[in-house]
Parts: sequence; structure tokens; C-alpha cells
Amino acid sequence: MAEREYREKDEKEEKRHEKEEKGREEKWRSDPVNAVTWAAVLIWLGLILLARTTGFAQELDWFDPWPPVFLLGWGVIMVIQALIRGMLPGQRWWAPGSLIFGFILVGVGLGWSFGWGWVTPMVLFAVAVTILFSAFVKKK
Repeated sequence: MAEREYREKDEKEEKRHEKEEKGREEKWRSDPVNAVTWAAVLIWLGLILLARTTGFAQELDWFDPWPPVFLLGWGVIMVIQALIRGMLPGQRWWAPGSLIFGFILVGVGLGWSFGWGWVTPMVLFAVAVTILFSAFVKKK
């Protein structure tokens, strides 16, 4: 009797895992914006590293050090993703988080390169406006 219960329990567990896996696959297929976003981030990083390797980055004063440039570009990509998501029906609930994350990345990139004095208040203002705006936007 106990062996039968264990088998049934294992079968239920397997079905649950299969269902979760299908859910993840469907989520990635039904969310091309996320795939394009991460591909763009990786392409941006690749372009930055290629520019450093080929010496192109040495000609540009603002390019050294490269991590702030990467963070700035990643932030811009996240802001664009959030704006696209905000325009797509049924996905607006993801947009504020991506927008806030994008603003923070842009702020860190700019602050690292140009100083934190004016960047920090601007990022805080942008995050606050995003939070206020998302409170009044209908989620679905």
C-alpha cells in the first residue's frame, strides 16, 4: 500500500514539473520583448568589448572606463523595453519595474562618468514620477 502511494506521489510530482516547464517555455515564446531585450544587452556588451579590443575606444575620451558606458546603454535598453511594454496591451504591469531599473542603470552610468551631484536627484525624481504614474494607470 505504501509503495503505491509513493508511486502516485512521484507521478503527481512529475506532472507538476512538466506543467511548470511548459509554462516557462510558453512564457518565453509569448514574450519576445524579453528575448529581444536580453539579446540587445548582450550585443551592446559585445560591441563595447570589441571597441576596446580593436582600440576604437581609445580614441573616445568618454569611453574609458567602459563599465559606465555599458550600464548607460543597458539602462537605455531597459527604458526602451519599458516603453514598448507600456504600449502593449496585457503587459503594462511589467513596465514600471523595467522603467525604474532602467533609470537606475542610466543614473549609475552617468554618475560614474560625470559625478553624482546632479545625477542622483534626477534619478530619484524619475523613479518617483514612474511610481506615481504607475499608481494611476489601469493595470489591465
